[in-house]
Amino acid sequence: MGLFNWFTQEIAIDLGTANTLIIHNDKVVVDEPSIVAFDRTTNKVIAIGRHAMQMEGKTHDNIKTVRPLRDGVIADFTAAEHLIRGMVKLVNNGKSWFFPSLRMVVCIPSGITEVEKRAVRDSAEIAGAKEVYLIHEPMAAAVGIGIDVEEPVGNMIIDIGGGTTEIAVIALSGIVCDQSIRVAGDNFDSDIVQYIRRQHNIMIGERTAEKIKIEVGSALPELQDAPEDFPVQGRDLMTGIPKQITVSYTEIAHCLDKSISKIEEAILKALEITPPELSADIYQTGIYLTGGGALLRGLDKRVQAKTKLPVHIAEDPLRAVVRGTGIALKNIGRFKFLMQ
Repeated sequence: MGLFNWFTQEIAIDLGTANTLIIHNDKVVVDEPSIVAFDRTTNKVIAIGRHAMQMEGKTHDNIKTVRPLRDGVIADFTAAEHLIRGMVKLVNNGKSWFFPSLRMVVCIPSGITEVEKRAVRDSAEIAGAKEVYLIHEPMAAAVGIGIDVEEPVGNMIIDIGGGTTEIAVIALSGIVCDQSIRVAGDNFDSDIVQYIRRQHNIMIGERTAEKIKIEVGSALPELQDAPEDFPVQGRDLMTGIPKQITVSYTEIAHCLDKSISKIEEAILKALEITPPELSADIYQTGIYLTGGGALLRGLDKRVQAKTKLPVHIAEDPLRAVVRGTGIALKNIGRFKFLMQ
């Protein structure tokens, strides 16, 4: 058994729509965008992660960039398998002369179907995993923030990722009630693309939209420490010539309003179906925001105004889920909520 353990590598993967993170030996060793670039003629993988991200939207006919995950689930099976395999290689920096057998803990959205769950497990196994455990994202996020999930106390977690927003009430190592909606960071990006096209007659790509969201994205039209206006370059739809405009955070707040309202509705729905005893706990503990979406300026204030509950943003919200997955990996025997 000892020899087997020596040859086994344990890794925790947060397979996200936007980013894939891997923890090995308690350290985040991989933090790359979930994107793969293929050569169309040979179907070989040219690049994965950050390198492939730089190619996105700038490729010629021979290269195609693929995002294997859409809305938190695998949309392209072979690309997902290449992505996992490539990311696992990055763990050893490609130096290892033999490929150790892997024990993986992978996190999945809570609103996932059995078929989608099977796709995650299969692609992990094809990528070389001998044992695959699955964990629900809100559960991993709760563990990653440092909440004791085994206590009989209700905690509400909102994980706003790239493809899905997961809202869950957690108590006694389980998810009591959850709402999973496919409105998240990617929707914010497409809202910005459409808004700039409609309002300024300028066409921009998804990468530029994401940059706008990071630099001047906001959930409220009035902020205390307002970010400066951001210059945006794109193609003028009237003349076809490249052009630059500046956008302010107030504009972006208006264009993201509809998507954020959908998230708010889902939060209220989750609170409605929460058992009364747990509602009493949530009144005390408040709501925890994790995931990349938690970094949107003013989102905590907006949710707080809507629910009248205290809202806490997790520290380093982008890595909360993968940290929790890493802790689950060390406690495989103890945590009952890991699915095999």
